[in-house]
Amino acid sequence: MDLTVGTFEEKKDRAKRMMLWFGIISLVMSFAGLTSAVLVSRQREDWLQDYTMPNAFLISCVLIVISSFTFIMAKRALKANNRSLATTMLLLTFGLGIGFILSQLQGFNEFIVQGYNFTGPTSNVTISFIYVIAAVHILHVMAGLLSIMVVIYNHFKQKYTATDMLGVDLSATFWHFVDILWLFLFLFLYYLA
Repeated sequence: MDLTVGTFEEKKDRAKRMMLWFGIISLVMSFAGLTSAVLVSRQREDWLQDYTMPNAFLISCVLIVISSFTFIMAKRALKANNRSLATTMLLLTFGLGIGFILSQLQGFNEFIVQGYNFTGPTSNVTISFIYVIAAVHILHVMAGLLSIMVVIYNHFKQKYTATDMLGVDLSATFWHFVDILWLFLFLFLYYLA
């Protein structure tokens, strides 16, 4: 496909999609670095083997997976011009994203109750890695929530049509990425950390 062919709008849309993918690839590389650091650090003598992963982290997995499905339903509703269902699904997706962050914070609280803090005399390198990885992921979920807020705003302004949904597509792609990323991180931390 020749990227120089097409109208100005088509070129602009392709550029936006490409920028999103460049961003996603850089995030993959960043989290690959963090998970590699965990694998290397597992050789340390003070690496914990017998901690319990917070139940709230599992709940957050369920919430973010459901939010991906509600986003898919919102996109389908927009394509079918079902504005009411689209509104409901977009707001539900946003609410599930907030629930994800709250459950992550509850997971941090569960670690604190277990006696594991991020820093200080009760900290441990294993748990500190988990705090950092989860916190960095939360920041990306917040970016995804911001993009969903923009989609909701534009939806109320009736900007999207069945043939013009670039903003929704970009936001959904990023949202599904942070969803898959958390599932990978959870399984990685649960089984390999």
